[in-house]
Amino acid sequence: MQDEKLQGNEKIEAAIAALQKEPTQEMLAHVLTVIRRRMKEEGELIVAVEPFSGDSRLKLQAIQTGDGSSWWAVFTSFEEEMKGAEKVMSTFMGSIRQLFEGALKAEGIKGIILNPWNRTLMMDKTMIRIVLGDY
Repeated sequence: MQDEKLQGNEKIEAAIAALQKEPTQEMLAHVLTVIRRRMKEEGELIVAVEPFSGDSRLKLQAIQTGDGSSWWAVFTSFEEEMKGAEKVMSTFMGSIRQLFEGALKAEGIKGIILNPWNRTLMMDKTMIRIVLGDY
């Protein structure tokens, strides 16, 4: 069973798969367009969160890459989330627009890794601004 706010995210997965097969600027532009359309359709993504610490504030889970950069881990579907060797402990669903706007404001975060285990797209803050239409 799939949450209705996630229905349509398979288009994002398919676009990323096409980009992985044919990594061109045109295919990247297509992926960003598909993500923008899902955002405008009020689509949502699944966000990994850290277990609650003493301050009871919700903290989004970050993945650290080899260069030391931190990225939020975000998924298009529960199936994508479960593909990782490291199972995500807690998640919530959030609006694509709000997640992107939050990533732009977050200090110490380079961007969002969409589907870190499989249909992966690393969206730095420039790519996020493009999707939001800030460019």
